[in-house]
Amino acid sequence: MAINKLEDHDLVALYTRGNEQAFEVLLMRHKDKIYNYVFSKIRDHAIAQDVFQDAFMKIIRTLKKGSYNEEGKFLPWAMRIAHNLVIDHFRRSNKVKMISETSSKSDDFNIFSVLKLEDENVEDAITREELEVQMVELVKHLPKTQKEILEMRIFQGMSFKDIAEQEDISINTALGRMRYALINIRKMIEKYNLVTP
Repeated sequence: MAINKLEDHDLVALYTRGNEQAFEVLLMRHKDKIYNYVFSKIRDHAIAQDVFQDAFMKIIRTLKKGSYNEEGKFLPWAMRIAHNLVIDHFRRSNKVKMISETSSKSDDFNIFSVLKLEDENVEDAITREELEVQMVELVKHLPKTQKEILEMRIFQGMSFKDIAEQEDISINTALGRMRYALINIRKMIEKYNLVTP
């Protein structure tokens, strides 16, 4: 059977017995998913590449030490390693927000300001990921103008200047709509009793 047809757990077993090609197959199979996850959190290609490489170095060291015991679930395990390194990156750079706005000192401009990255264990990380999904769902319930601003800023990464030009409004109007969008999301969090970790 061709090595690239093997299941992840078989490739891990081969690699731990010294087959370097087995790890190359694992890397090629999962690198895009892991890198895209890291980049989605960090939003900087150079830093994301560093974190991604650190993640694979840690994966290699752990496998070589024989410390891998995830019962064949290689990808979730590798993603947790990448996730923890993303948290380390934010902790080192004193950023505890996934997304922050440099245009305002107000926390109202932090869509996930309730989501801290400090001292998370795996269970907290999973809970936080679920909470993010719930919050994305809440965005759908915002008034159209607020939803559009928030989606352009958070999900498309546009600057407020670009948003203002595209919508043909002033930057202050764009900032105001963003502010009200976040206030409304916080109200919905309280209304639906979403518990933040």
